[in-house]
Amino acid sequence: MNWTGFMRKTWVTIATRPILLTILMLTIFVGVSESAFALPQPEDAVETVSVLDNIKAAGTVGVILILLSGAGMALTMMHGMQLRRDVLVPPDLLDHVETLFETDDYEGALDALEQQPSFLSSVLAAGLPKIDRPYEDVEEAMEEAGEMETSELHRKISYISLIAAISPMLGLLGTVMGMVGAFNVIATSKTSPKPKDLAGGISEALMTTMMGLIVAIPMTISYFILKTIIDGASVEVSSIASELMERFDDQEVN
Repeated sequence: MNWTGFMRKTWVTIATRPILLTILMLTIFVGVSESAFALPQPEDAVETVSVLDNIKAAGTVGVILILLSGAGMALTMMHGMQLRRDVLVPPDLLDHVETLFETDDYEGALDALEQQPSFLSSVLAAGLPKIDRPYEDVEEAMEEAGEMETSELHRKISYISLIAAISPMLGLLGTVMGMVGAFNVIATSKTSPKPKDLAGGISEALMTTMMGLIVAIPMTISYFILKTIIDGASVEVSSIASELMERFDDQEVN
C-alpha cells in the first residue's frame, strides 16, 4: 500500500502537466508573436507590419497550421483530463474492491468493477472470473487486458503525435511555396525587382517555417508527457492487480 500511496502523489504532479503545458504553449505563442512577428520600423516610417499581417503572409499553409495548433491544444487538454489518476484508477473503487476482497466477496467485487469502467476495472475484471483456475491463467488474462487498455490509450494520443510530425512538413511546404513565388517574381520581372516585390514570397517562406516549429515543439512535449502518464498508469495498475490477486497464488502453493 506504500507503493500505491507513492503513485497517487506522483500522479497528481504528472497529470497536471498537460494542462500547464497548454497554458505555457499559449504564453510562448503570444510572446513569440509579439517579438518575432512584429518587424521593427524606423521612427519616420509610415507603414507598419502587424502580427495579423505576418500571419496573413503565411497563406493557406499558415491557416492550416493555426487550425492544427488549436486542435492539438484541445486534444492535449481533453486527454490531460481523461488521463487523470482519479479516472484511470478511481480511489473510491479501489478502496471498495479492497474491502470486498478482505471479506472474500469476489462476486461483489466483480459487479463493482463492471459498474464503474476504468483502466483498473478492465484489468481486475479480466482476472477475477478465472480465480478458480491456475494463477498463471489469472495473471495472463490481466496482462492481456492491461496491454489492450494501454494500446487503446496510446492510440488516442497518437493524433497529437501526428500533429507534431506533420507540422514541420507543412512549414517546409510553405517555405518551398514562398521561395518559388519569390523566384517567379524575379523570372517574370522585366527589370530588377525591388526588395518589396520579393518580400511577399520570402515572408511566406519564413512565417510558415516558424509557425510549423511553434506548433510541432509543444505538441511533441505534450505527446511525451501523456505517454509517460499512460506508461505510469500501466505500471501502477499492474502492481495493484498483482497485490490483490497474489492471494490466489498462495492458495495454489498451499
